[in-house]
Amino acid sequence: MSDFPHADPVLRDATAADLPAIVGLLADDKLGSTRESPDDLAPYLAAFAELDADPNQRLIVADRAGEIVGTFQLTYIPGISQRGLKRAVIESVRVAAAERGHGLGSQMMTWAIAESRAAGCRLVQLTSNAERPDAHRFYERLGFVRSHVGFKLKLN
Repeated sequence: MSDFPHADPVLRDATAADLPAIVGLLADDKLGSTRESPDDLAPYLAAFAELDADPNQRLIVADRAGEIVGTFQLTYIPGISQRGLKRAVIESVRVAAAERGHGLGSQMMTWAIAESRAAGCRLVQLTSNAERPDAHRFYERLGFVRSHVGFKLKLN
């Protein structure tokens, strides 16, 4: 249960109709405001169609009485290493500004971990932008360990 004074949200798979709200959440912070374009949903709709067709990809929303107040992507990756370990990756976690600090993020991550376990995953991993120290503390409080250094190569 959250300590937010409203009913707990329902965590569910997103639909295409949720995309404007999801993109709004992605754009509503310092980093996202430079990367997202809520005024042009075409690339998001194309990406959603690809995600929706892949059983190992889930775009999740936290829906509180019809309002999307959080989102994240959950990916299941079968693997060969570590004796065939199947892992889950959590990406693009966002919580609406008014909801932060009230337990929604913890609810979302607890749900994601339970769903990952139910899907047969034995490891959950995520990355967090180096410019988000508050997020790093949040994930560590949930039991995530800083175990690797991440690298990215942007392809144009």
